[in-house]
Amino acid sequence: MTSHRRPLIVRLRNWVGDVTLGVPTLQRLADHGYALQLVGKRWARDLLAGHGWPVHVLPGSLRERVHQLRELRRVALAGDAALGRRLNAVCFPYSFSSALEFRLAGLRALGHAYEGRSLLLGRAVPRPQGVHELEVYWDLGNVLLGDTAPPPAAIGLRVSEGHRAEAAALRSRHGIEPGCIVICPFAGGTWAKQDKTWPAFADFVARELPAFGRRIVVCPGPGEEPIAREHFAGATLLPDVGLGAYAALLQEAALMVSNDTGPGHIAAAVGTPLISVLGPSDPALWRAWGPSVQVLRGADGWPDTRTVVDAVARTLARA
Repeated sequence: MTSHRRPLIVRLRNWVGDVTLGVPTLQRLADHGYALQLVGKRWARDLLAGHGWPVHVLPGSLRERVHQLRELRRVALAGDAALGRRLNAVCFPYSFSSALEFRLAGLRALGHAYEGRSLLLGRAVPRPQGVHELEVYWDLGNVLLGDTAPPPAAIGLRVSEGHRAEAAALRSRHGIEPGCIVICPFAGGTWAKQDKTWPAFADFVARELPAFGRRIVVCPGPGEEPIAREHFAGATLLPDVGLGAYAALLQEAALMVSNDTGPGHIAAAVGTPLISVLGPSDPALWRAWGPSVQVLRGADGWPDTRTVVDAVARTLARA
C-alpha cells in the first residue's frame, strides 16, 4: 500500500449482483492506495458498509448527477493537486450516459469502450468478451494499476459489526438458530428474455425442504412479500431486511438455495454454501463466484427437483 492515498471516484452499477462482483476490484484498488469515493444506489451503502468506503447516493437527473460528480471532484482536488493529470475515476457501467456525466463533470474516467462513448472517457479499453462478469470489472483494475493479476478465488465481502448485531436481534426475535436454510425464490430481470425463476421452487420448499429439519427463512425484497406469503407460507418471513443485515444472516446459515439473483451473489461473497439453481443464465458469464458455490442445471436448462434435494443433503452432511 502506498503512503499517499489518491482520491478515486467510482460509479457502481445498478444491480446487487454486479456491485457484489465488483467488490474484489474495489478492495484491490483500496489496497493499492486509492481513497475510494463510490457513487451508486442507496442500498449499495448498506451492502458495502463493512468495507468503510463512502457511498454517495446516485441522484435521478443528469443535472444532479453532474453536480454531484463536480462536487466530488472539487473535494478530491483540494487534497490532491495532481488529480487532473491522471485517471481519477472508474466507470463500471458501460452506458453512454454514465460516461457523459463524468465528462461533463471534468473527470478523466477509465471505462470500457461501448456505444461510441470512447471520446467521453479519459481512457477507454475493450470490454473483455466470453469471461465472467467479475473478470470484466477486474480487467479495469488491471488497466488502472498497470498490472495483470488473476482474480481472487473468493469475493470476501465484509460485514460490519452493526449489521451482525442487527442480524442477531432478528434471529432472537424470530427464534431462528444458526444453521437455518435461507431461500431466495425471486429473480429480477430476465436472461435472453427468459424468466430466471425456477418453476419447481415452491413445490421444492413445500414438499422436500422440511424433511431436513431446519428452519427455512425467506427475506423478500420490495414487492416480493405477497409472493412469499402466497407460495412460501411454510418459511419464516423476514421482510424489509437491509442488504448488510441480510449478509450477516447468511453468514450464520447452513446454506442458501437461490435463483440467479443478487442475494445468491451475496451468499457466495460471504462464504455461505450456496446452491445456485440456474435455467437460462449462462454460468460461465454470471454464476455466483466462490468456492462455496454449487451451480445446478439440467440438460434442458433447469435441474430436476431430485438433483437439488441431493445437493442440499450433501451440503448439510458436510456442515
